[in-house]
Amino acid sequence: MSLYDPERHAELLADYCIGVKPGDRVYVGASTLALPLVEALHRVLLRRGARPVVRLSYPEQDENVQRYASDEVLGSVHPAEVEDARALDASIRILTPTPPDTGLDPERAARHRASLAPLAMSRLHPRWNLTLYPTPFGAQAAGLTLAEYEDFVARAMFLGAPDPVAKWGEVRAFQTGLIERLARADDVHLLSEDTDLHLSVRGRSWSNSDARRNMPSGEVFTAPLETSANGHIHFDLPTLYGGQPVRGIRLTFRDGEVVEATAQEGEEVLRAALRTDDGARFLGELGIGTNEGIQRPSMNILFDEKIGGTVHLAVGQAYPENGGTNTSAVHWDMILDLRKGGRVRLDGEDFQVDGRFVGDTAP
Repeated sequence: MSLYDPERHAELLADYCIGVKPGDRVYVGASTLALPLVEALHRVLLRRGARPVVRLSYPEQDENVQRYASDEVLGSVHPAEVEDARALDASIRILTPTPPDTGLDPERAARHRASLAPLAMSRLHPRWNLTLYPTPFGAQAAGLTLAEYEDFVARAMFLGAPDPVAKWGEVRAFQTGLIERLARADDVHLLSEDTDLHLSVRGRSWSNSDARRNMPSGEVFTAPLETSANGHIHFDLPTLYGGQPVRGIRLTFRDGEVVEATAQEGEEVLRAALRTDDGARFLGELGIGTNEGIQRPSMNILFDEKIGGTVHLAVGQAYPENGGTNTSAVHWDMILDLRKGGRVRLDGEDFQVDGRFVGDTAP
């Protein structure tokens, strides 16, 4: 019997993630592939006295916009869409992994993503959540059967625990201890094979990501000082950007800016993203994954950036609540696995070695 239960997932999203209240107008956006979770979530929200706003898309809808829309439609959103988004109280967006359309023009894809910035729920509402429904392609991308993938998703969210909310409370408490140490740091030094990168987090606040905004979660993150990154980094875990596979990314930074960028696969996708706007070549985030329930990459950033023993950097948009000032239509997380020979040093002192926290922060 699968650990994954759409009803339990829906209750966790409504009650824990967005803290739904009677009268809330709650957006639920998903592909038709996620109907079991959408139906469960609709029922839960109604039982809580909320007003669900369900918006379903077909699996290839976004790709068809990028392929067939006129330049005007591709590069803008209608003012009515923005007004409607502002009238919501909270939002839940459900990812449904599907095969990438490798024939898309990277420049048009980047332009379309940039046009959607005014609709970003993270900019419009403090209560939002991004989650995932397990699909057959998601299982295939992760190298698992569908039943195995459903269990993988459930374990990452603690859906099989007697009290998932209590488990997320344990994550929050552990990460609070990490933040106490990180808050005293200035220089962060990332080291591994083909990685030697310094950046500063002096004066920046750290966020305790305990799955209220991303389900699953398990990370602490901040916004590095915009001109502080110097050195090079090789992201050894593969990623998807706009549905396109990109592997073996290597970036060189000088005074915060990406000055060299290569990839073993998908290099044109990488270069197109970095050309999106001026902020796309600067860092918006440094994150440290802590979720020990996720032990393997699955080609989905919502899970992979939370793998315990990894760090990730995002080029592009920073979170203002962390003190970041970089702005961009891009926010692309790239992951470095530190579990075999990597380390994080804070002002010259080891903080994490081979993916394990050391000293006072050790679990």
